[in-house]
Amino acid sequence: MTLQLGDLRVRDLGECRYESPLSEMLSTKQTSPHYVSEGDRVLLEDTVSMLSEHGLPALDAPSFEAAGPRRKIYFNPAEVIAGVVTCGGLCPGLNNVIRGLVQELAVHYGVKQILGFRNGLLGLTASHRHDTEELTVERVRDIHNIGGTILGSSRGGQDADEMVDSLVLRGVKVLFVIGGDGGMRAATAISEAVRARGLDIAVIAIPKTIDNDLPFTDQSFGFQSAFARATEFISAVEIEAAGSVNGVGIVKLMGRHSGFIASYAALAANVADIVLVPEIPFALSGEEGLLTYVEQQVRTKGHVVIVLAEGAGQDILDEEGLPQHNGRGTDASGNVKLGNIGELLKERITTHLTAVGLTPTMRYIDPSYAIRSVAANPHDSVYCLRLAHAAVHAAMAGRTAAAVARWRRRFVHVPLSLMTSRRNEIDPNGDMWMSVLETTNQPAEFGPARDHAKVSIGFC
Repeated sequence: MTLQLGDLRVRDLGECRYESPLSEMLSTKQTSPHYVSEGDRVLLEDTVSMLSEHGLPALDAPSFEAAGPRRKIYFNPAEVIAGVVTCGGLCPGLNNVIRGLVQELAVHYGVKQILGFRNGLLGLTASHRHDTEELTVERVRDIHNIGGTILGSSRGGQDADEMVDSLVLRGVKVLFVIGGDGGMRAATAISEAVRARGLDIAVIAIPKTIDNDLPFTDQSFGFQSAFARATEFISAVEIEAAGSVNGVGIVKLMGRHSGFIASYAALAANVADIVLVPEIPFALSGEEGLLTYVEQQVRTKGHVVIVLAEGAGQDILDEEGLPQHNGRGTDASGNVKLGNIGELLKERITTHLTAVGLTPTMRYIDPSYAIRSVAANPHDSVYCLRLAHAAVHAAMAGRTAAAVARWRRRFVHVPLSLMTSRRNEIDPNGDMWMSVLETTNQPAEFGPARDHAKVSIGFC
Protein backbone atom coordinates (compact mmCIF):
# COMPACT_ATOMS: atom_id res chain seq x y z
CA MET A 1 0.00 0.00 0.00
CA THR A 2 1.50 3.32 -1.13
CA LEU A 3 0.66 6.16 1.23
CA GLN A 4 0.75 9.86 0.45
CA LEU A 5 1.11 12.71 2.92
CA GLY A 6 -2.63 13.37 2.79
CA ASP A 7 -3.38 9.82 3.93
CA LEU A 8 -1.50 10.46 7.18
CA ARG A 9 -3.01 13.77 8.17
CA VAL A 10 -5.09 13.72 11.36
CA ARG A 11 -8.27 15.77 11.59
CA ASP A 12 -8.67 18.37 14.31
CA LEU A 13 -11.78 20.02 15.69
CA GLY A 14 -10.69 23.60 15.06
CA GLU A 15 -8.47 26.42 16.23
CA CYS A 16 -6.67 26.02 19.57
CA ARG A 17 -7.42 29.15 21.62
CA TYR A 18 -6.58 28.29 25.23
CA GLU A 19 -3.16 28.46 26.82
CA SER A 20 -2.04 25.08 28.05
CA PRO A 21 -1.92 24.90 31.86
CA LEU A 22 1.14 22.67 31.75
CA SER A 23 3.69 25.49 32.02
CA GLU A 24 2.17 26.88 35.21
CA MET A 25 1.58 23.47 36.74
CA LEU A 26 5.08 22.22 36.06
CA SER A 27 6.92 25.42 36.94
CA THR A 28 7.24 24.41 40.59
CA LYS A 29 9.40 21.51 39.45
CA GLN A 30 11.84 23.96 37.84
CA THR A 31 11.22 22.49 34.45
CA SER A 32 9.41 23.48 31.30
CA PRO A 33 7.31 21.03 29.27
CA HIS A 34 8.61 20.09 25.86
CA TYR A 35 6.06 21.47 23.46
CA VAL A 36 5.73 19.99 20.02
CA SER A 37 5.93 22.33 17.08
CA GLU A 38 2.75 22.21 15.02
CA GLY A 39 4.86 21.47 11.96
CA ASP A 40 6.81 18.64 13.55
CA ARG A 41 6.22 15.30 11.83
CA VAL A 42 7.81 11.87 12.01
CA LEU A 43 8.71 10.28 8.71
CA LEU A 44 6.85 7.15 7.72
CA GLU A 45 10.10 5.81 6.27
CA ASP A 46 13.34 6.72 8.01
CA THR A 47 16.02 5.97 5.42
CA VAL A 48 17.23 7.97 2.42
CA SER A 49 16.66 5.03 0.09
CA MET A 50 13.03 4.71 1.16
CA LEU A 51 12.45 8.42 0.66
CA SER A 52 13.93 8.26 -2.82
CA GLU A 53 11.53 5.45 -3.69
CA HIS A 54 8.67 7.87 -3.10
CA GLY A 55 10.30 10.30 -5.53
CA LEU A 56 9.59 13.13 -3.12
CA PRO A 57 11.73 15.60 -1.18
CA ALA A 58 11.84 14.92 2.56
CA LEU A 59 9.35 17.66 3.45
CA ASP A 60 6.67 16.08 1.25
CA ALA A 61 7.36 12.48 2.23
CA PRO A 62 4.66 10.52 4.10
CA SER A 63 4.96 11.29 7.79
CA PHE A 64 3.03 11.09 11.03
CA GLU A 65 2.19 14.05 13.23
CA ALA A 66 4.36 14.01 16.33
CA ALA A 67 2.53 13.41 19.60
CA GLY A 68 3.05 15.51 22.72
CA PRO A 69 1.81 18.65 24.51
CA ARG A 70 0.96 21.77 22.48
CA ARG A 71 1.36 25.39 23.52
CA LYS A 72 -2.23 26.08 22.51
CA ILE A 73 -5.03 23.63 23.26
CA TYR A 74 -8.54 23.34 21.86
CA PHE A 75 -10.59 22.58 24.96
CA ASN A 76 -10.98 24.66 28.09
CA PRO A 77 -10.02 22.08 30.76
CA ALA A 78 -12.50 23.55 33.24
CA GLU A 79 -15.36 22.66 30.88
CA VAL A 80 -14.22 19.15 29.96
CA ILE A 81 -15.80 15.88 31.05
CA ALA A 82 -13.64 12.99 29.89
CA GLY A 83 -14.71 9.40 29.28
CA VAL A 84 -12.62 6.21 29.31
CA VAL A 85 -13.61 2.77 28.01
CA THR A 86 -11.67 -0.51 27.70
CA CYS A 87 -12.69 -2.98 24.99
CA GLY A 88 -11.97 -6.55 23.94
CA GLY A 89 -9.81 -9.18 25.59
CA LEU A 90 -7.63 -8.54 28.60
CA CYS A 91 -4.04 -7.48 28.18
CA PRO A 92 -1.26 -6.54 30.62
CA GLY A 93 -1.18 -2.77 31.12
CA LEU A 94 -4.83 -1.79 30.80
CA ASN A 95 -4.95 -0.43 34.33
CA ASN A 96 -1.66 1.38 33.75
CA VAL A 97 -3.18 3.24 30.82
CA ILE A 98 -6.30 4.12 32.81
CA ARG A 99 -4.15 5.41 35.66
CA GLY A 100 -1.98 7.46 33.30
CA LEU A 101 -5.01 9.04 31.63
CA VAL A 102 -6.61 10.02 34.93
CA GLN A 103 -3.44 11.47 36.42
CA GLU A 104 -2.61 13.52 33.34
CA LEU A 105 -6.16 14.81 32.92
CA ALA A 106 -6.75 15.64 36.58
CA VAL A 107 -3.35 16.76 37.80
CA HIS A 108 -1.78 18.48 34.81
CA TYR A 109 -4.78 19.70 32.82
CA GLY A 110 -7.15 20.28 35.71
CA VAL A 111 -10.07 18.29 34.27
CA LYS A 112 -12.63 17.98 37.06
CA GLN A 113 -14.65 14.94 35.99
CA ILE A 114 -13.52 11.69 34.41
CA LEU A 115 -16.05 8.93 33.78
CA GLY A 116 -15.13 5.29 33.33
CA PHE A 117 -17.74 3.46 31.24
CA ARG A 118 -18.08 -0.05 32.62
CA ASN A 119 -17.98 -3.37 30.76
CA GLY A 120 -16.60 -2.07 27.51
CA LEU A 121 -18.72 -0.42 24.84
CA LEU A 122 -21.76 -2.02 26.46
CA GLY A 123 -21.44 0.80 29.00
CA LEU A 124 -22.21 3.32 26.25
CA THR A 125 -25.50 1.71 25.22
CA ALA A 126 -28.85 3.15 26.25
CA SER A 127 -29.55 0.46 28.83
CA HIS A 128 -26.15 0.77 30.51
CA ARG A 129 -25.08 4.37 29.95
CA HIS A 130 -25.42 5.22 33.64
CA ASP A 131 -23.25 2.27 34.66
CA THR A 132 -20.17 4.44 35.08
CA GLU A 133 -17.45 4.86 37.63
CA GLU A 134 -16.01 8.18 38.75
CA LEU A 135 -12.29 7.99 38.08
CA THR A 136 -10.24 10.07 40.49
CA VAL A 137 -6.55 10.20 41.27
CA GLU A 138 -7.22 8.45 44.57
CA ARG A 139 -9.31 5.74 42.90
CA VAL A 140 -6.58 4.80 40.42
CA ARG A 141 -3.59 5.27 42.72
CA ASP A 142 -2.68 1.57 43.03
CA ILE A 143 -4.45 -0.08 40.11
CA HIS A 144 -1.26 -0.42 38.07
CA ASN A 145 -0.17 -3.19 40.44
CA ILE A 146 -2.93 -5.55 39.32
CA GLY A 147 -3.81 -7.13 35.99
CA GLY A 148 -7.03 -6.80 34.04
CA THR A 149 -9.08 -3.61 33.95
CA ILE A 150 -11.00 -2.01 36.80
CA LEU A 151 -13.62 -0.92 34.27
CA GLY A 152 -14.32 -4.39 32.94
CA SER A 153 -14.49 -5.18 29.25
CA SER A 154 -16.64 -6.89 26.63
CA ARG A 155 -16.90 -7.57 22.93
CA GLY A 156 -19.70 -6.58 20.62
CA GLY A 157 -20.91 -4.39 17.79
CA GLN A 158 -22.85 -1.64 19.52
CA ASP A 159 -24.66 1.04 17.54
CA ALA A 160 -22.48 4.13 17.03
CA ASP A 161 -25.32 6.66 17.21
CA GLU A 162 -26.59 5.11 20.43
CA MET A 163 -23.11 5.40 21.94
CA VAL A 164 -22.83 9.03 20.83
CA ASP A 165 -26.20 9.70 22.47
CA SER A 166 -24.66 8.49 25.73
CA LEU A 167 -21.69 10.81 25.33
CA VAL A 168 -23.98 13.77 24.71
CA LEU A 169 -26.24 12.93 27.66
CA ARG A 170 -23.24 12.63 29.99
CA GLY A 171 -21.63 15.80 28.60
CA VAL A 172 -18.45 13.99 27.51
CA LYS A 173 -16.10 16.16 25.45
CA VAL A 174 -13.20 13.75 25.06
CA LEU A 175 -13.45 9.95 24.84
CA PHE A 176 -10.50 7.58 25.20
CA VAL A 177 -11.01 4.12 23.70
CA ILE A 178 -8.50 1.47 24.78
CA GLY A 179 -8.90 -1.54 22.53
CA GLY A 180 -7.69 -3.81 19.73
CA ASP A 181 -8.86 -3.98 16.14
CA GLY A 182 -12.49 -4.16 17.27
CA GLY A 183 -11.93 -1.18 19.56
CA MET A 184 -10.28 0.75 16.72
CA ARG A 185 -13.27 0.05 14.46
CA ALA A 186 -15.64 1.15 17.21
CA ALA A 187 -13.67 4.35 17.86
CA THR A 188 -13.78 5.05 14.12
CA ALA A 189 -17.55 4.54 14.00
CA ILE A 190 -18.08 6.78 17.04
CA SER A 191 -15.88 9.54 15.63
CA GLU A 192 -17.73 9.40 12.29
CA ALA A 193 -21.09 9.59 14.04
CA VAL A 194 -19.82 12.56 16.05
CA ARG A 195 -18.65 14.24 12.87
CA ALA A 196 -21.94 13.61 11.07
CA ARG A 197 -23.78 15.46 13.84
CA GLY A 198 -21.30 18.33 13.93
CA LEU A 199 -20.51 17.68 17.60
CA ASP A 200 -17.47 19.01 19.43
CA ILE A 201 -16.22 15.70 20.83
CA ALA A 202 -12.69 14.33 20.47
CA VAL A 203 -12.21 10.57 20.12
CA ILE A 204 -8.70 9.25 20.78
CA ALA A 205 -7.76 5.56 20.76
CA ILE A 206 -4.94 3.76 22.56
CA PRO A 207 -4.19 0.57 20.58
CA LYS A 208 -4.28 -2.60 22.67
CA THR A 209 -3.49 -5.99 21.21
CA ILE A 210 -1.65 -8.69 23.08
CA ASP A 211 -0.93 -10.36 19.71
CA ASN A 212 1.01 -7.28 18.53
CA ASP A 213 -0.90 -7.40 15.25
CA LEU A 214 -2.04 -3.78 14.84
CA PRO A 215 -0.08 -1.82 12.20
CA PHE A 216 1.82 1.45 12.47
CA THR A 217 3.12 0.87 15.95
CA ASP A 218 6.57 -0.40 16.90
CA GLN A 219 5.06 -2.65 19.51
CA SER A 220 1.74 -2.99 21.30
CA PHE A 221 1.60 -2.39 25.04
CA GLY A 222 1.42 -5.57 27.07
CA PHE A 223 3.26 -7.59 24.44
CA GLN A 224 6.52 -7.73 26.36
CA SER A 225 4.77 -8.72 29.58
CA ALA A 226 2.87 -11.43 27.72
CA PHE A 227 5.77 -13.12 26.00
CA ALA A 228 7.87 -12.88 29.16
CA ARG A 229 5.18 -14.80 31.06
CA ALA A 230 4.76 -17.25 28.19
CA THR A 231 8.49 -17.98 28.37
CA GLU A 232 8.02 -19.40 31.85
CA PHE A 233 5.40 -21.88 30.63
CA ILE A 234 7.59 -23.03 27.75
CA SER A 235 10.52 -23.62 30.11
CA ALA A 236 8.29 -25.58 32.51
CA VAL A 237 6.88 -27.78 29.73
CA GLU A 238 10.39 -28.47 28.42
CA ILE A 239 11.46 -29.71 31.84
CA GLU A 240 8.42 -31.98 32.00
CA ALA A 241 8.98 -33.34 28.49
CA ALA A 242 12.68 -33.92 29.04
CA GLY A 243 11.98 -35.84 32.22
CA SER A 244 9.47 -38.19 30.60
CA VAL A 245 9.72 -41.19 28.31
CA ASN A 246 9.18 -40.02 24.73
CA GLY A 247 8.12 -36.68 26.13
CA VAL A 248 6.11 -34.33 23.94
CA GLY A 249 5.45 -30.82 25.22
CA ILE A 250 2.99 -28.51 23.46
CA VAL A 251 2.39 -24.93 24.57
CA LYS A 252 -0.48 -23.15 22.82
CA LEU A 253 -0.24 -19.37 22.95
CA MET A 254 -2.23 -16.36 21.73
CA GLY A 255 -1.92 -15.32 18.10
CA ARG A 256 -5.03 -15.45 15.93
CA HIS A 257 -3.37 -14.06 12.82
CA SER A 258 0.14 -13.18 13.93
CA GLY A 259 2.66 -15.40 15.66
CA PHE A 260 4.70 -12.80 17.50
CA ILE A 261 4.08 -14.06 21.04
CA ALA A 262 4.87 -17.66 20.10
CA SER A 263 8.01 -16.60 18.25
CA TYR A 264 9.38 -14.21 20.84
CA ALA A 265 8.58 -16.48 23.76
CA ALA A 266 10.29 -19.37 21.98
CA LEU A 267 13.34 -17.23 21.30
CA ALA A 268 13.47 -16.08 24.93
CA ALA A 269 13.06 -19.59 26.37
CA ASN A 270 15.48 -21.00 23.77
CA VAL A 271 14.32 -24.60 24.35
CA ALA A 272 11.64 -25.06 21.67
CA ASP A 273 12.23 -27.50 18.82
CA ILE A 274 9.29 -26.36 16.71
CA VAL A 275 7.40 -23.06 16.43
CA LEU A 276 4.15 -22.99 14.45
CA VAL A 277 2.57 -19.64 13.51
CA PRO A 278 -0.39 -18.55 11.34
CA GLU A 279 1.85 -16.93 8.74
CA ILE A 280 3.69 -20.16 7.86
CA PRO A 281 1.48 -23.03 6.55
CA PHE A 282 2.54 -26.57 7.36
CA ALA A 283 1.58 -30.13 6.49
CA LEU A 284 1.00 -32.86 9.05
CA SER A 285 1.69 -35.98 6.97
CA GLY A 286 4.32 -37.03 4.46
CA GLU A 287 8.07 -37.56 4.56
CA GLU A 288 8.67 -33.88 5.21
CA GLY A 289 5.56 -33.28 7.30
CA LEU A 290 5.35 -32.24 10.92
CA LEU A 291 4.61 -35.71 12.30
CA THR A 292 7.73 -37.19 10.69
CA TYR A 293 9.87 -34.40 12.10
CA VAL A 294 8.39 -34.86 15.59
CA GLU A 295 9.23 -38.56 15.38
CA GLN A 296 12.82 -37.72 14.39
CA GLN A 297 13.21 -35.39 17.36
CA VAL A 298 11.86 -37.94 19.82
CA ARG A 299 14.17 -40.64 18.43
CA THR A 300 17.29 -38.46 18.54
CA LYS A 301 16.66 -36.24 21.60
CA GLY A 302 14.21 -38.32 23.55
CA HIS A 303 11.68 -35.51 23.66
CA VAL A 304 10.30 -32.58 21.66
CA VAL A 305 8.84 -29.16 22.56
CA ILE A 306 6.33 -27.42 20.27
CA VAL A 307 5.25 -23.79 20.67
CA LEU A 308 1.99 -23.19 18.86
CA ALA A 309 0.14 -19.96 18.05
CA GLU A 310 -3.63 -20.47 18.25
CA GLY A 311 -4.22 -19.38 14.65
CA ALA A 312 -1.69 -21.76 13.10
CA GLY A 313 -2.83 -24.68 10.95
CA GLN A 314 -6.42 -23.50 10.46
CA ASP A 315 -6.19 -24.56 6.82
CA ILE A 316 -5.53 -28.14 7.96
CA LEU A 317 -8.73 -28.14 9.99
CA ASP A 318 -10.65 -26.80 6.99
CA GLU A 319 -9.11 -29.22 4.49
CA GLU A 320 -9.66 -32.29 6.63
CA GLY A 321 -13.20 -31.31 7.63
CA LEU A 322 -12.91 -31.94 11.35
CA PRO A 323 -16.13 -30.67 12.98
CA GLN A 324 -14.93 -31.54 16.48
CA HIS A 325 -12.05 -29.08 16.08
CA ASN A 326 -13.42 -26.48 13.63
CA GLY A 327 -14.40 -23.00 14.74
CA ARG A 328 -18.06 -22.05 14.75
CA GLY A 329 -19.27 -18.74 13.33
CA THR A 330 -17.98 -15.45 14.69
CA ASP A 331 -17.63 -13.90 18.12
CA ALA A 332 -19.36 -10.71 19.32
CA SER A 333 -16.65 -8.57 17.72
CA GLY A 334 -17.07 -10.21 14.33
CA ASN A 335 -13.90 -12.32 14.54
CA VAL A 336 -14.10 -15.79 13.02
CA LYS A 337 -13.91 -18.36 15.80
CA LEU A 338 -10.78 -20.47 15.50
CA GLY A 339 -10.61 -24.21 15.36
CA ASN A 340 -8.67 -26.01 18.09
CA ILE A 341 -5.42 -26.88 16.35
CA GLY A 342 -3.79 -27.71 19.68
CA GLU A 343 -6.12 -30.59 20.42
CA LEU A 344 -5.72 -31.87 16.86
CA LEU A 345 -1.93 -31.90 17.12
CA LYS A 346 -2.14 -33.63 20.48
CA GLU A 347 -4.28 -36.39 18.99
CA ARG A 348 -2.34 -36.82 15.75
CA ILE A 349 1.09 -36.82 17.40
CA THR A 350 -0.05 -39.37 19.98
CA THR A 351 -1.48 -41.63 17.26
CA HIS A 352 1.58 -41.36 15.02
CA LEU A 353 4.20 -41.95 17.72
CA THR A 354 2.25 -44.85 19.18
CA ALA A 355 2.05 -46.45 15.72
CA VAL A 356 5.85 -46.34 15.32
CA GLY A 357 6.52 -47.77 18.78
CA LEU A 358 7.22 -44.49 20.58
CA THR A 359 4.14 -44.13 22.77
CA PRO A 360 4.48 -40.55 24.02
CA THR A 361 4.12 -38.91 27.39
CA MET A 362 2.09 -35.87 26.38
CA ARG A 363 2.31 -32.51 28.17
CA TYR A 364 -0.16 -30.05 26.63
CA ILE A 365 -0.92 -26.63 28.10
CA ASP A 366 -2.88 -23.56 27.01
CA PRO A 367 -1.93 -20.78 29.48
CA SER A 368 -3.52 -17.94 27.50
CA TYR A 369 -5.76 -16.62 30.29
CA ALA A 370 -2.96 -16.88 32.84
CA ILE A 371 -0.84 -14.72 30.53
CA ARG A 372 -3.52 -12.16 29.68
CA SER A 373 -4.33 -11.46 33.31
CA VAL A 374 -0.86 -10.60 34.65
CA ALA A 375 0.16 -7.10 35.66
CA ALA A 376 2.40 -5.18 33.29
CA ASN A 377 6.15 -5.59 33.69
CA PRO A 378 8.34 -2.48 34.20
CA HIS A 379 8.91 -1.97 30.47
CA ASP A 380 5.21 -2.04 29.66
CA SER A 381 4.40 0.07 32.72
CA VAL A 382 6.53 2.91 31.36
CA TYR A 383 5.21 2.42 27.85
CA CYS A 384 1.57 2.52 28.99
CA LEU A 385 2.13 5.68 30.99
CA ARG A 386 3.71 7.48 28.04
CA LEU A 387 0.94 6.36 25.69
CA ALA A 388 -1.63 7.70 28.16
CA HIS A 389 0.14 11.05 28.35
CA ALA A 390 0.30 11.27 24.56
CA ALA A 391 -3.40 10.45 24.30
CA VAL A 392 -4.40 13.22 26.71
CA HIS A 393 -2.21 15.77 24.93
CA ALA A 394 -3.82 14.80 21.62
CA ALA A 395 -7.37 15.05 22.90
CA MET A 396 -6.88 18.37 24.69
CA ALA A 397 -5.35 19.82 21.53
CA GLY A 398 -8.52 18.88 19.65
CA ARG A 399 -7.18 15.95 17.69
CA THR A 400 -9.80 13.33 16.93
CA ALA A 401 -10.35 10.12 14.97
CA ALA A 402 -6.76 9.27 15.81
CA ALA A 403 -4.74 6.73 17.75
CA VAL A 404 -1.54 7.37 19.64
CA ALA A 405 1.30 4.98 18.90
CA ARG A 406 5.07 4.70 18.97
CA TRP A 407 6.67 4.66 15.53
CA ARG A 408 10.43 4.69 14.93
CA ARG A 409 10.80 5.24 18.70
CA ARG A 410 8.70 8.42 18.56
CA PHE A 411 5.15 8.87 19.82
CA VAL A 412 2.89 9.89 16.95
CA HIS A 413 -0.73 10.44 15.94
CA VAL A 414 -2.10 7.84 13.50
CA PRO A 415 -5.43 8.32 11.69
CA LEU A 416 -7.85 5.68 12.91
CA SER A 417 -8.55 4.58 9.35
CA LEU A 418 -4.98 3.29 9.12
CA MET A 419 -5.13 1.29 12.34
CA THR A 420 -7.55 -1.17 10.76
CA SER A 421 -6.20 -0.99 7.20
CA ARG A 422 -4.02 -4.08 7.52
CA ARG A 423 -2.52 -6.46 10.04
CA ASN A 424 1.00 -6.58 11.44
CA GLU A 425 2.33 -10.05 10.68
CA ILE A 426 5.58 -11.97 10.72
CA ASP A 427 7.46 -11.72 7.44
CA PRO A 428 8.27 -15.32 6.47
CA ASN A 429 11.30 -13.96 4.62
CA GLY A 430 12.40 -11.56 7.35
CA ASP A 431 15.26 -11.68 9.82
CA MET A 432 13.04 -12.27 12.85
CA TRP A 433 11.60 -15.52 11.49
CA MET A 434 15.09 -16.45 10.41
CA SER A 435 16.13 -16.14 14.06
CA VAL A 436 13.36 -18.57 15.00
CA LEU A 437 14.57 -21.09 12.43
CA GLU A 438 18.16 -20.68 13.59
CA THR A 439 17.20 -21.13 17.23
CA THR A 440 14.91 -24.15 16.85
CA ASN A 441 16.80 -25.76 13.94
CA GLN A 442 13.45 -26.68 12.48
CA PRO A 443 13.12 -26.85 8.67
CA ALA A 444 11.81 -23.81 6.85
CA GLU A 445 8.87 -25.89 5.61
CA PHE A 446 6.95 -28.86 6.97
CA GLY A 447 5.69 -30.56 3.84
CA PRO A 448 5.68 -29.19 0.29
CA ALA A 449 6.95 -25.63 -0.02
CA ARG A 450 4.20 -23.03 -0.28
CA ASP A 451 4.30 -19.42 -1.37
CA HIS A 452 4.21 -16.82 1.37
CA ALA A 453 2.84 -13.31 0.93
CA LYS A 454 5.52 -10.96 2.14
CA VAL A 455 4.27 -8.41 4.65
CA SER A 456 5.19 -4.80 3.88
CA ILE A 457 5.72 -3.73 7.47
CA GLY A 458 6.45 -6.13 10.30
CA PHE A 459 7.77 -5.84 13.84
CA CYS A 460 11.26 -7.27 14.09
